[in-house]
Amino acid sequence: MTPLSINLALQGGGAHGAFTWGALTRILEDPEIEIAAISGTSAGALNGAALKAGLTSAPGDAGRQAALDNLDWLWAQMGAVNDPGLQAWLDAISPPAALMSRALEYSLPVAMIDAYTRAISPYALGAAYQNPLRRIVDRFRFDRVCSHAGPAFFVNTTRVSNGKIRVFTQDEMCTDVILASACLPSVFQAVEIYDTETDRIEAFWDGGYTGNPALFPLFDPAFSRDVVIINVNPLETETLPRTPMEIQNRINEISFNSSLLRELRAIAFVQRMLTTGALTPGTMRDLNIHMISDDVLMNALSVATKMVPLPTVLGQLKIAGYDAAAKFLDAHKADLGVKSTVDLPTMFG
Repeated sequence: MTPLSINLALQGGGAHGAFTWGALTRILEDPEIEIAAISGTSAGALNGAALKAGLTSAPGDAGRQAALDNLDWLWAQMGAVNDPGLQAWLDAISPPAALMSRALEYSLPVAMIDAYTRAISPYALGAAYQNPLRRIVDRFRFDRVCSHAGPAFFVNTTRVSNGKIRVFTQDEMCTDVILASACLPSVFQAVEIYDTETDRIEAFWDGGYTGNPALFPLFDPAFSRDVVIINVNPLETETLPRTPMEIQNRINEISFNSSLLRELRAIAFVQRMLTTGALTPGTMRDLNIHMISDDVLMNALSVATKMVPLPTVLGQLKIAGYDAAAKFLDAHKADLGVKSTVDLPTMFG
């Protein structure tokens, strides 16, 4: 049986990255799908590292199970409940994620956190500052994350000095690279790393500002033609944001989607040039673009549920991601290796 090879592009979005956890769970359950390369940003970088470390720990089904175990462990560290019975009980007594998001958005603790991060720099903490993600990321098996076995792995960050994207390869992977990719500057101090590209120590912020996620590392002819984007930030919304938090949330979504949309527009341009004969086939890579998303759910959530990882919401996001990936595979698995399932001409028409 010839495997269906795909590249994964994993968006960031704070605790909403639990949606990607669910989508990856469904993908890993399909033995016919092989992952050639992963590009991840912020929460997508954490998910990607857990996935890569598992897949390279053992061949075949054992590696897939290890990846599933790694993802479950990662999100348990974030606050998720991995006991199905307990999760079912929590779901039964809890309101839907959208209602919990609205309640959280108007809660005093979230209002205080929002006000604090707007008024106080993370540098004000001085020597008392600690990145709360470090204790988790330090426990990743970087010998496996950096392995040349399994899928290639890329993590996207933003270089503070010049505002350009810096893509780290698996050879460069370490705790600081993952933390840099998830470094929101209003919450965390910039992560400083020796940068071989500039030959000096550079400060890095969240990769979402310049690549959420970056697609161009996946253009290498050695990888699959099929790029599956697991989208956490909704591309479109039908509701006009009115409250301060709704406005801030939509600004964040637009900002973090802008780099992805630019790359998709460039891919659409190349496809049009190849179709019309303006470009000779083979001079530019013709990619198949796919997307797993749930914009209805994500539009009902807010920046509050990105910041505060409630166990019930994480569980509902995992289920939503699993269901979205299942629907994608049911509808489009036969299209992998054949054609795009995202209508780029219509998207940018």
